Amino acid sequence: MNEHRTSSSSGGSQLEKAKVRLVHHLLEVKMLGRAIRSMEVMVHSSTFLLPKLHQPANSPAKKYALVVLNQNLPRFVPRLWTHAKLRICADGGANRIFDEMFQMTNDPDYESTRKRYIPEIIEGDMDSIRPEVKQFYSSQGSKISDKSHNQETTDLHKCISRIHRCTPDHEKTNLCVLVTGALGGRFDHEAANINILYLFSDMRIVLLSDDCLIRLLPKTHKHEIYIESSVEGPHCGLFPVGAPSGSTTTTGLKWNLSEAKMRFGSMISTSNIVHAEKL
Repeated sequence: MNEHRTSSSSGGSQLEKAKVRLVHHLLEVKMLGRAIRSMEVMVHSSTFLLPKLHQPANSPAKKYALVVLNQNLPRFVPRLWTHAKLRICADGGANRIFDEMFQMTNDPDYESTRKRYIPEIIEGDMDSIRPEVKQFYSSQGSKISDKSHNQETTDLHKCISRIHRCTPDHEKTNLCVLVTGALGGRFDHEAANINILYLFSDMRIVLLSDDCLIRLLPKTHKHEIYIESSVEGPHCGLFPVGAPSGSTTTTGLKWNLSEAKMRFGSMISTSNIVHAEKL
């Protein structure tokens, strides 16, 4: 009898613990739900690619800065150049503007085209820019920012650091930095460029190529991404950078995530399909 009472008491104790754990779990889920609902919404749209894209009502027009890296220019660079209020070439990116811009515009007059597309700043360690290119842009008023003394950061890091320093905190949320040439070529360069998104997570930075667009979705916000199918998609991937994602929920995709946990070494979301104009 004593053994039976002891066993019953132990089982009851374990049941109570299970109830407590369940209550704690439900409270955690409820608190998480409230936290998610109370998060501010961050809106993303690629108006720099197509001006007619959805622009949420009463939202201020974005200001753009353009950073050109040393890779082949995407076909839409002239449009990005027009949208941007600040244009920076990262070292050898100046060679690309000098050599390739006339191809983007179908202008047979090389000299006229070159004089129309003058970056405000050329920043980097100056190990890639050709001397004649450097001389040309310097003579046209470009600021040459020689950072050859700093070999601890990439040229893109130097450019983003400059923009970050020069932009007041209250203007950072309305500034979008467009980076061309960040994708393709050496994988270690691509990884370093993606790392910039994480290092400067308080800024909106978009990495662009002819085939791909990458942006960071900070965990501090909920996100609405407006898609224009004529220039974006249909493929879409989501993966965690810097730390695992404890819970990711989506709408607007063919295979939506529901409180999904993602981390490298386990599940990440690739090859999904956009099914709506808003994610």
